[in-house]
Amino acid sequence: MTDSTRFEGRSGVAVVTGGSGGIGAAIVELLAARGSDVAFTYHRNDEAAAQVAETVTAQGRRQMHRPVDVTDPAAVAAFINDVSTDFGGIHTVVSATGPLIPMRYVSQIDPELFKEKVEVDLVGAFNLVHASLPHLRESSGALVAVTSMAVRTYPPKDSLSAVPKGAVEALVRAVAAEEGRFGVRANSVGPGLMAAGMYHALVESGDFSPELLEAGTKAIALGRPGQAIDVAEAVVFLASDAAAYITGQAIDASGGYKL
Repeated sequence: MTDSTRFEGRSGVAVVTGGSGGIGAAIVELLAARGSDVAFTYHRNDEAAAQVAETVTAQGRRQMHRPVDVTDPAAVAAFINDVSTDFGGIHTVVSATGPLIPMRYVSQIDPELFKEKVEVDLVGAFNLVHASLPHLRESSGALVAVTSMAVRTYPPKDSLSAVPKGAVEALVRAVAAEEGRFGVRANSVGPGLMAAGMYHALVESGDFSPELLEAGTKAIALGRPGQAIDVAEAVVFLASDAAAYITGQAIDASGGYKL
């Protein structure tokens, strides 16, 4: 029996934006482990991107990686077109770009900072969707966006994440509703309280303390903060044929936060 959670035999490649970050890297590596070639973008960390690329090739899969500014629609479109040409199509697109989000009350957010985060999170996701849809139509492929649990269970000081990610989820639902006639599926995964990804940078900046992590962990039904692989497993499942009848959904990988 064919394992529908795997990607061997699928024509084309999986594309991941933000593939050198904690969650993005875990998604890239898991896609490769499940039998898919992977093309990914990153912002500026050449060393981290090279390490992820090595992990993909070590698993016998092809890869392409390139620094791409997701707020530049021409750069995103060029990457998507190059990938489709080199790999013979695209079967999955994952929006996993995650800029560092400082924890701020709404009253303390500078308008320029808000604009910057919306540009990367929301406009970047739209640029990816816009460039990818023709290719996903051809493959009847899958779109998965990494968003945030905070869209539904809001922790104070997290509006710089929740607001643009909420709009990304609306974009995902729009794709699901409008592109289903072409066989395209679109879903999102909302990470919960994580001890991975940008958590360490937030600790260094003073925005997130070990005490805050401990208090938040007490509100998680499973009793532990999430790891990057927890989010990657949900993303890769939604991209696979095992989720062939799931579209337009937002699934939180939160361990049961504040149930």
